Amino acid sequence: MSRRTSLKLSDERERRIEKASEIVASGLEDDPPMSVVIDAALAHLIESEENIREGRSEYDPVTVQALCNTSVLGLQYRTGIKSRWR
Repeated sequence: MSRRTSLKLSDERERRIEKASEIVASGLEDDPPMSVVIDAALAHLIESEENIREGRSEYDPVTVQALCNTSVLGLQYRTGIKSRWR
């Protein structure tokens, strides 16, 4: 990961942050800071990957794949978890 000093927000990125902010907010009047929204998204990504790994030992691969695949993380049958993000 490269470190950058600024975070450029395209329209699509702004929409995603706004949607994530609505999910993280504790109520209609709550407006969480962007750092809280980003921390929650990162925690969710890490926990999702851990859940996929744990689920593979309890459930058949087709079930885990059907329930856990997203546009970011995907389970490849019999091979492993692959990040589709980049």
